Amino acid sequence: MRLLKELFENNRAWAESIERRSPGFFSQLAAQQAPEYFWIGCADSRVPANEIAGLMPGEIFVHRNIANIVNPFDHNCAACLEYSVDVLRVKHVIVVGHYGCGGVRAVIEDHYRGKVGEWLAPIRAIYQKYEARLHSDARARWDALCELNVIEQSAAVCQSPIVRQAWSRGQELAIHGWIYSVADGLLRDLNVTAASAEEADAAERAAIERVLAQAPI
Repeated sequence: MRLLKELFENNRAWAESIERRSPGFFSQLAAQQAPEYFWIGCADSRVPANEIAGLMPGEIFVHRNIANIVNPFDHNCAACLEYSVDVLRVKHVIVVGHYGCGGVRAVIEDHYRGKVGEWLAPIRAIYQKYEARLHSDARARWDALCELNVIEQSAAVCQSPIVRQAWSRGQELAIHGWIYSVADGLLRDLNVTAASAEEADAAERAAIERVLAQAPI
C-alpha cells in the first residue's frame, strides 16, 4: 500500500501509449521546453490543465493553487509568471477558474480559518466589494463570484510589473480569463483578453459589469 504500485503501472502504460502514437516523443521532449501557454489554475483535482485543453506534455506551462489566486506576495506564482514570460516567452497567460470552486464557496460561507483562510483573503476582498450587487440565489451567487474571481485575478496578472514590462518592450503577450464547468467539461471565455495595459483596464470593467448585470438589483 505504501508504494502505490498502481500509479507506477498507470505511468508505464501511459508512457508506452504515448510512445506508440508518437515514436521518439519523450526524447524530443527532453531536448527542449517551448510552450506557448502559461496556465494559472485551481489545484482542484477535477481541473487538469493538459487534459482540459487537449494539449500534450511540453505544450503548456502550469501553475496551480487553491482558487487560482494571483497574489503579488506569492513568490511561487510570481516566479512562474516571470519564468514563463521572460524565459519561455509564452504568448498567452490564461487564468482559469471553475464553477463549484470550494475556495470561493468557503469565502461566501465564511468557513475556513488558518492558512487556507489567510490564502483566500483576496477572494474575500472581491466578495466584500461586489456582495451587494450579487444574486440572492445561493448557486447564482457562487457562480458569479467564481467568475468575478477569474476576472480580478486576470487583472492582477495584467497589473504585474512582469507583464507590464513585457508589453512595454513590445513582446507579443495576451492575458485571458476563462472558467471551466466540471458538470459538462467545457471551458468558457469570460472576455477579458488583453494584449496591452489599455485593453486590460477596459476589458476588466466590461467583464465585471456583464457578470453583475445578471443579478437583479
